[in-house]
Amino acid sequence: MELKINKIEDWQAVVEKIIPQLQHPILLLKGNLGAGKTTFTQFLLKNLGSEDEVSSPTYSIVNEYSSPKGKIFHFDLYRLKNIDEVYDIGIEEYLDNAYLCIIEWPEVYEEDLYGLEYHSMSILNTGESREITFE
Repeated sequence: MELKINKIEDWQAVVEKIIPQLQHPILLLKGNLGAGKTTFTQFLLKNLGSEDEVSSPTYSIVNEYSSPKGKIFHFDLYRLKNIDEVYDIGIEEYLDNAYLCIIEWPEVYEEDLYGLEYHSMSILNTGESREITFE
């Protein structure tokens, strides 16, 4: 699925198209700095019924949110240098105990997802718009 964002309000339409497609408990978010990964997550969680305030987990590495369907964990792996650091934060336990895990900057961990079912979303900031690809 390919979508386009021209203004912040367009994220709502993107989320409305993606939610029915969410069949797996892991969502990888890829995109350069400032592409809109956390903004997308804010809209997504609101639409999933979470009343929590969503912020970037850049420094905490993982934020936990509540939703009517269960816990949602939001990761930012940008600062992690290797796969050992990913396992040091206990990612497997989070994956086992979540309704949904949203992982920003998943490249350091992506190879170890082999055999697990997940979605991948890329956000390309063209300067004038955001081009979204969801799988």
